[in-house]
Amino acid sequence: MAMSSRLSLLIGVLCISIFPVLVKSTPISGISDAFYRMSIATVLLWPYVVISRKWEPKTLHYWKPIIICRVFFATDIAVWNLSIHYSTATQASLLTNLSPIWVGISTFLFFPEKPNKFFWLGTALAVVGLVLLMGVETFVQMKFDLGFLLAVLSGLLYAGYIVVSKTVLKRVSILNFMACSTTVSSLFLLTVCGLLHEPLWGFERRIWGSLLIQALICQLLGWFSVSYALQKIDAQRVSLSLLSQAVVTGFIAWVFIDEKITFQMILGGIIILLGIAVTFKRTVSTA
Repeated sequence: MAMSSRLSLLIGVLCISIFPVLVKSTPISGISDAFYRMSIATVLLWPYVVISRKWEPKTLHYWKPIIICRVFFATDIAVWNLSIHYSTATQASLLTNLSPIWVGISTFLFFPEKPNKFFWLGTALAVVGLVLLMGVETFVQMKFDLGFLLAVLSGLLYAGYIVVSKTVLKRVSILNFMACSTTVSSLFLLTVCGLLHEPLWGFERRIWGSLLIQALICQLLGWFSVSYALQKIDAQRVSLSLLSQAVVTGFIAWVFIDEKITFQMILGGIIILLGIAVTFKRTVSTA
C-alpha cells in the first residue's frame, strides 16, 4: 500500500475534523450550513474542472450511482441533525460513528474481498474506544426512541456513501466525481431547506467566512483527500479511519474553544487509534 494513500487519508481526517468545531461556532441551522458548504464548493470546483479541461463526458454514464451516493451523504447530514433534536449530540455521534460496522457487513455480504480478522478486531477496539470517548454513561442510558433510530439510520447512510463512492471512484476521476456529487448534494439540501423552512440569508459576515472555510478545507481539500484514499484503500479501513475525527476534533475543541478533556476521553482516543492501526495489519500488501 503506497504511503501516499495513507498520507492522503491523514490529511482528509485532519481537514474534516475541523468541521464540527466550525459548525459549533457558526450559529445557523446545521442543514443550512451543510447546504452552503456543498454549494460554495460546487461554485468553486466547476470553473476549475471546465477551464483546466478535466471534465470527462464518460462520468455521466455513472449518474445513477453518483446521485445515490450524494443523496446518501446529504440525507445523512439531515438525519443526523434531526437525531440530535430528538436525543443528544453525544448519543447521535456515538451511533452515527458505528458506520464502520455497517461498511464491514455490507462488504462481507456483497463484495468479493472480505474484511479480514484484523478489521473486525480493530473495529471492536475502536468501538470500545468510542464508547469511552463519548462517555460510558451515554451508552448505558441510551434510549431506544426516535432519536436512536434516526442516529442509526444516519450511520447506515454514511456507510452507504462510503461503499457506493468506492465503487464509483474506480471508474471516474476524483474531480469529476466531486463536481457532480457536490452539485447533487447542493440541489438536494436546497430542497430540504425549503421543505423545513431553514434560513438561507441574512447571516453575519463572520458566518459567511466560516462557510467559505468549510467549503474550501472541509469539503474540497478534506473529501478530495478521502476520495483519493478510497481509490487505494479498502472502504472498510477508510470508514474506520474516519473515526479518528472524534479524537482530532476533541483536541482542536480543547485548544480553540476550551472544551474539557478527561482522562477517560484520552484513553478512549488512544484505543480508537490503536483499533485503526490494527486494521491496517495484513500479511500481503495489495496496493
